[in-house]
Amino acid sequence: MKTLLTACILTFSFSLSGFSYNNLDSLLVELERTMSKRAVFDNAKKLRIENLEKLLKESDSTSLQNNYFLVSEIIKEYEKYSFDKALIFIEKGLNIANTLNDDNLKKESQLKLAKLLVTSGRYKEAIDVLHEIERHLLPKKLLDLYYYNYKEAYSGLSFYTTVSNSKQSYSKLYKVYQDSLQQQLAPNSNESLALIEKEFRDNREIEKALEINSKRLSKVALGTPNYSLITFERSLLYGLNSNTNEQKKFLILSAISDIKASVKDNASLTELAMILFDEGNIESAHDFIDFSVEDAEMYNSRLRFVNISNKFSVISKAYEEKNLEQQNELKKLLVFISILVLFLVLTIIYIYQQIKKLSAARKELKKANDQLLSLNEKLSFTNSDLNRLYSELSDIDRIKEQYIGTFLNLYSDYINKLDTYRKMVRKYIVSNKTKALLELTKSKQLIDNELNLFYENFDKSFLHIYPNFVNEVNNLLKEDQQIILKEEESLNTELRILALIRLGITNSAKISKILRYSVNTIYNYRVRVKNNAKQRNTFEDEVKKIT
Repeated sequence: MKTLLTACILTFSFSLSGFSYNNLDSLLVELERTMSKRAVFDNAKKLRIENLEKLLKESDSTSLQNNYFLVSEIIKEYEKYSFDKALIFIEKGLNIANTLNDDNLKKESQLKLAKLLVTSGRYKEAIDVLHEIERHLLPKKLLDLYYYNYKEAYSGLSFYTTVSNSKQSYSKLYKVYQDSLQQQLAPNSNESLALIEKEFRDNREIEKALEINSKRLSKVALGTPNYSLITFERSLLYGLNSNTNEQKKFLILSAISDIKASVKDNASLTELAMILFDEGNIESAHDFIDFSVEDAEMYNSRLRFVNISNKFSVISKAYEEKNLEQQNELKKLLVFISILVLFLVLTIIYIYQQIKKLSAARKELKKANDQLLSLNEKLSFTNSDLNRLYSELSDIDRIKEQYIGTFLNLYSDYINKLDTYRKMVRKYIVSNKTKALLELTKSKQLIDNELNLFYENFDKSFLHIYPNFVNEVNNLLKEDQQIILKEEESLNTELRILALIRLGITNSAKISKILRYSVNTIYNYRVRVKNNAKQRNTFEDEVKKIT
């Protein structure tokens, strides 16, 4: 019952954040949207800091206790935002404590300094600071931070040292200070639960660790440093379990929270970049690792630079190789397009000749029809049939003329666009602006515009042939599952897939190439619309019969 309650609380807290946590694609879109708004969150952080610094400047210099409080608040803001700035204000706090001759405030400032050094990977320096503090003189409220700093320092030294004897020594000291901290903490505090979770994680008791993590996660909100840390630690658990999808999900949530909280000393986005790189998604991996490098530079953490540097070089190299490959493909494509343009010109000439022949044939047919009209009443039935035939042929001619005109205009536009693009590419290559050309080719705007134009022409042409297609399809669907188009839509994706099936294109792979969706997406659309049909097994056969 307790586990069920925890799961319910966690599910509820997830639902408040506003996007689907079961859909990795949606989460990645939300992450990219949040990344694009980094400046907004950073500006809010800067504004809070500026207000605190303004209060500090305006504060009465004789009110050192108040100044110390303001400096402490500024340190909290800078702690995960800028190492250099945090260090400056910790030293200011230490100076105020010395001026006040307050040993407790002095020790508190030293512990803050040690924590900053530990979190930035400066373990030896942190231990040197801690050695200056006499533990038996510390007040009880500072013992937590004292043991925590030692624990984290020896944990880091144990993890990064390559000397086996030193590693064993550091591990023992880590265990000692971990036990001391555990005894000092309140049983259900986040810090106590974090230690229990880590012990389960180290022992590979993943389910127990996940249960503890769920309790911690239910107490924090998205956009806070604690949420970022807890979701990151949850991703580590799923990584040990080889559950890559869940690992990516919580790395994304952690990264989103880091950005919203302006946490520059972060690791989630770097780990996510490496997973995406291993999966072959080099472009997203490069974007994420590049973003992480900017954060690391902003924070100035040696530890974070060390963690990122090797991964960054591997991803950057792969990204450059991919771009070079794309450039080569672009050159081949330009050659192919040039050949295609020549073929199109020849095709247009041939079609034009056929139009002239068709026009001459139509005139001859009209002449013959006029002669038949002069026959006597005995031939009226035959004459009526010929009139009907003529009417049908005229309609076909008009349709052909309309589609040929559309075809000519479309390919004429493509020729002009290709020629313009060719000149622009040549200009960039001649002027050795390959980087600018690379940036230009990154944009998908041109493809998106052409794809929208393709959809518009396809919809218009298809509905001209089958004007009642949408109504006929809805007649085949259940009443509560019929397709309702928006005002600006002629057809939507589901109807375009059915339109291609009506035209005889039933292979999902071919449909995916035409509409530029993945095969899985096409398959899912087809399955969904079949499930909504009155007769699921014969639905597509009935679509093929629509006139």
